[in-house]
Amino acid sequence: MKSCDEWKPFMIMIAIDFSFAAVNILLKKVLDEGMNHLVFITYRLSIATIFVAPIGYFRERNSRPRLTLRILCYLFLSAIVGASVTQYFFLLGIENTSATFACAFVNMVPVVTFLLALPFGLETVDIKCNSGRAKIVGTLVCIVGALLLTLYKGKGLFNFSQHDQSSSVKLASTRTPEKWSIGVIALILGTLFWSFWFILQSKISKTYPCQYSSTAIMSFFGAIQSAVICLFIDHNLSIWVLRGKIQIIAILYAGIIGSGLCFVGMSWCVKKRGPVFTAAFSPFVQIMAAMIDIPVLHEQLYLGNVMGSILVMIGLYILLWGKSKEMKNRLNKLVEEAEETKEQEPQPQIQHLNVSCDSRCH
Repeated sequence: MKSCDEWKPFMIMIAIDFSFAAVNILLKKVLDEGMNHLVFITYRLSIATIFVAPIGYFRERNSRPRLTLRILCYLFLSAIVGASVTQYFFLLGIENTSATFACAFVNMVPVVTFLLALPFGLETVDIKCNSGRAKIVGTLVCIVGALLLTLYKGKGLFNFSQHDQSSSVKLASTRTPEKWSIGVIALILGTLFWSFWFILQSKISKTYPCQYSSTAIMSFFGAIQSAVICLFIDHNLSIWVLRGKIQIIAILYAGIIGSGLCFVGMSWCVKKRGPVFTAAFSPFVQIMAAMIDIPVLHEQLYLGNVMGSILVMIGLYILLWGKSKEMKNRLNKLVEEAEETKEQEPQPQIQHLNVSCDSRCH
């Protein structure tokens, strides 16, 4: 039972990454059909609010603390850095650069989160201990794997037609240096915002430890924010009309699973294991998306993808081993401190002996 509880965050994050991979594939499909980015985000977050809010109301009504103005400000900021603006930055970056180049920034999220967690005191690194060295080595291996995963292509492992390759070359030629620069800036901001969300979520989980309610409020704020941004950028109301079943299915799945249950699960994992543990699984989204893309969409798999994925998994294992070792060391220290305090306490047997001696004298 204890081992099952230890592996529960790991299994939840694997399920979340698989769900996010499916969301990315559906998102790719609807964007190819011409759906507006911010319209998709607005509908997605609105569906998440409608789905999660009733669950949070009934499930957490007895344990939910009072919703103060400070908590609302935290959740409003969480919606900016975790839902509306961050998603817009990533989609803008993919549009102006490429999906592969954008994945390089997504894969850097665990490292950026780890670096941001150090000044906030959420992570500590003791080079003298094996756990501290493992966290550093695991982070570096993840960086190398993420860079290899995106910057080195290598030869293709499957034989597909030349039509897909020629279309991707034409698409790349339409991206001017100005658009590429805008995309790079958007991806940098999106990576910083997404990494900061994990840090902010660790604060929210302590002040407002209700994952369903906090996710519902965050999604509500995010839907309003993305709708305002969309109306400010594009005044054409016809973009809000959904066309085809695939767009409806994509919005429902992304809202209920992607922005609903997945954010609830990530909030719970941040509460249990911290922001770095949760962010460390970000590169797995690209790996799982590739596992679906190859048999379903006949996407090409390159040698660099395989080598980079293997390095990312090795680095993630080393990092998580260091985190596990660190938690065990802390538990051992707490047990030792508890035993020392027991030894320092006065022994009640001495008083009992004195009482027995006095009774004999009488």
